[in-house]
Amino acid sequence: MTYCVGMMLRRGLVFMSDTRTNAGLDNISTFRKMTVWEAPGERVITLLSSGNLATTQAVVSLLDERTKAHEDRAPTLLGVPTMFQAARLVADTLREVIALHREAGQEADSAFRATLILGGQIAGGAPRLFLIYPEGNFIEASEDTPFFQIGETKYGRPILVRAYDPEMSFAAAMKLLLVSFDSTLKANLSVGAPFDYHLYETDSLRAGPQGRIELDDPYYRDIAERWGAALREALDGLPDFELTPA
Repeated sequence: MTYCVGMMLRRGLVFMSDTRTNAGLDNISTFRKMTVWEAPGERVITLLSSGNLATTQAVVSLLDERTKAHEDRAPTLLGVPTMFQAARLVADTLREVIALHREAGQEADSAFRATLILGGQIAGGAPRLFLIYPEGNFIEASEDTPFFQIGETKYGRPILVRAYDPEMSFAAAMKLLLVSFDSTLKANLSVGAPFDYHLYETDSLRAGPQGRIELDDPYYRDIAERWGAALREALDGLPDFELTPA
């Protein structure tokens, strides 16, 4: 399983993904689920992936391969004029890979499904964020839906819904996402650290701060411990339920 989040802020876009991939309790591996393409001064595009690993790796490999000598390989992520066209290209590539599995005689199409988050900015347009489904259709983030989650979404969603603020800083957004990821990690063993992140600032047209947060990272450990303590304190501060005598 996977947990990835793409979030829109006034300041820019924030991305975070876990790295755990498992095929059973005794076969757990670490794979990067975030890919960033950059043409400094012209475009920055980030892709997060969830689903069948063979499918997502094939999609990323095809997209990446086609960016090489992209002037001779249209369309490519480094050549499309808008983020909407980038989303269409990624959606078509995902549908193409899944169809190849089917044509190869693979059984159970659902086993090769994948869901993607695509975000970024191309010169001349605003930052945009898309959620791309296995069928090749997609939706775009808006003020009403300012973030997307894929993978194991339910455990980390409540904190995002309650605490998200479009005006928050990147530092505050990282804190929020780490709490969301920590809640998911503690509730589901199929999601695990390290966590990859990318912070893109609007109109910079350059990749922003990127990194990987390990399970023993001091800041992450402090956040996780303080969040747990704060929840316990908040629960203790609520009035007890009054039992009616039988």
